[in-house]
Amino acid sequence: RRAGINSPFIAAPNSAPLYVCIPEGIMSITNAENRMKKSIQALEENFSAIRTGRASSALFDKISVDYFGTPTPLNQLATISTPEARLVVIQPWDKSVLAEIEKAIQKSELSLNPNNDGKVIRLNIPPLTDDRRKELVKLAKQEAEQAKVAIRNIRRDANEELKQQQKASEISEDEEKRLETQVQKITDESIKTIDAMLKEKENEITEI
Repeated sequence: RRAGINSPFIAAPNSAPLYVCIPEGIMSITNAENRMKKSIQALEENFSAIRTGRASSALFDKISVDYFGTPTPLNQLATISTPEARLVVIQPWDKSVLAEIEKAIQKSELSLNPNNDGKVIRLNIPPLTDDRRKELVKLAKQEAEQAKVAIRNIRRDANEELKQQQKASEISEDEEKRLETQVQKITDESIKTIDAMLKEKENEITEI
């Protein structure tokens, strides 16, 4: 059997006809770990879109602009810089799109008022009110909890795969238990990472 991108076979180095089989259980662990990493990366992206009292270009990562009829990410149309702690400057490469960028920001959930001078857009990042801080902390906790649910679902899927592999005699009962322990380990590490990310985001939001 030839090795493909998703194949459990890997060609042995310097020996084209020979292939080494990767055990199914190991593949389940690897797949679970990769999926958990993607869930954490998605949480990081969601956190970056939550506005704090500091200027950040990441705030605009999810802003889409109508560019001649085509929805286009803002960061593909302009340079976004933060020359001051509470100031964002957006300089489009095509100045004809300034009005559309301004409109996209106004329609977003950032609650920011863009200042368009015909060349660049400036946005002053106002300090958050206490009520707004509480709302954003609550939102961050919700995002973190959703990420944890995703991690636990991945753990469930991995354990189910191992169970099916044991029933099919692809792995032994001892191997199943050992691999389930590994699944729990990477689950615990992922949850720990999420908790640390949430704590850091809460500190950013509550910073005055």
